[in-house]
Amino acid sequence: MTTNKVWKTYSEDLKRFIISKVKNTTIADDILQDTFIKIHTKLHTLKDITKLKPWCFTIARNSILDYWKSKNQTFEIASFETETELIEHQHTEKDCLKGILKTLPKKYRDPLFLSDIKGLKQQEVATHLHQSLSTTKSQIQRARKLIAQGFMDCCGFVINKKGNLVGEIKAKEDCKVCN
Repeated sequence: MTTNKVWKTYSEDLKRFIISKVKNTTIADDILQDTFIKIHTKLHTLKDITKLKPWCFTIARNSILDYWKSKNQTFEIASFETETELIEHQHTEKDCLKGILKTLPKKYRDPLFLSDIKGLKQQEVATHLHQSLSTTKSQIQRARKLIAQGFMDCCGFVINKKGNLVGEIKAKEDCKVCN
């Protein structure tokens, strides 16, 4: 994704977010510009495009904090961190993932957990579960597909041309898994 596309997609939301924290449109414009300079210079480092929106808002948040620090406004910084922490944790991919994992059948959930969370090699998972390696591989792949399907069903994610799951988390009240 190019910086121009990021600008077209998120600049208005980022500006509203920044204005809500600094209450001054001129200062907000400066912070937005600073935010997009950082986005432009670091966009190539973003590994997972599905994390683009929260990544941009994190950069904006840090730019706002830098502004407050430059003004020696420590009270506002403490208050701001508390407020944004609450906003950031309202509804995330983790919330959806927890819901999706709860609906996975145990025969898929256990091998996936041992492989992808615990970090065991698939042969070790097969040995631990007393089953063949091919069964274990099949169950892990099926679990991953069910998780991807869960994100597509719950929040309208799609699989792009490269085979990656992409999209944005819906508001909690619109999410079919978390609501």
